[in-house]
Amino acid sequence: MRTSRIRTATLAAVTAALALGLTACGGADDGSKAAGGDNAAGSAQSRSAAGGDGKGGGEQANGGGDTKEGARSTTASGGTGEAASKGTTAGAQQCRGDEMLLTAVHRFAGQQGDHLLVTATNKGTKPCWVTSYPTVKLGDESAALPHSNKDNPGGDKHITLQPGGTAYSAVNLFDYGSKNHTAQSFALALRGADGHNGPSYSVDLKGEKPQFSWSEADVLNWSTKKPYNF
Repeated sequence: MRTSRIRTATLAAVTAALALGLTACGGADDGSKAAGGDNAAGSAQSRSAAGGDGKGGGEQANGGGDTKEGARSTTASGGTGEAASKGTTAGAQQCRGDEMLLTAVHRFAGQQGDHLLVTATNKGTKPCWVTSYPTVKLGDESAALPHSNKDNPGGDKHITLQPGGTAYSAVNLFDYGSKNHTAQSFALALRGADGHNGPSYSVDLKGEKPQFSWSEADVLNWSTKKPYNF
């Protein structure tokens, strides 16, 4: 009986020990799961943060907005280049007749609006300017034509012509049927800012009707646009 009790006690102790071991193992499993949960949550947070960084990278790519700003800076720099070009223009000299190609065409011959379209093109290698209106003497006349009192204001401005650039003027012809004059060419001189004339150059008319007649005539200011362009 004593032996039996000892064996029973021993078995009970072993059973209790096994139960405690199993409980401890179960606790370890729960801990692992919790840790795994924490790890999973940590991973999720890391991915979220990475995603956030990714979005931040998107902001930097929108900081490709910064790149766009850079593009605008380049444009502004181009604007600076243009301003520099204007600076060069500001230092331009007055156009010289020997560096200009001067031509004329008779337009609307015998009609209302009869005029000589005068074209001056800069054939030099540097910018130059013209101002006011050209001094024009028709045919063999010794007197220069007056400035048109119907002209637009602003004749005192400098019109800068880049190499190859063109300015236009016009000689208005009025035929009143008496005291008419006839010619096929005229003399033209460029006026300075002080109103003084440069050398005169002979201009022959081109086109189908180079001969023109007039009783009275006057001249328009230089312009970058063709007058009577209709």
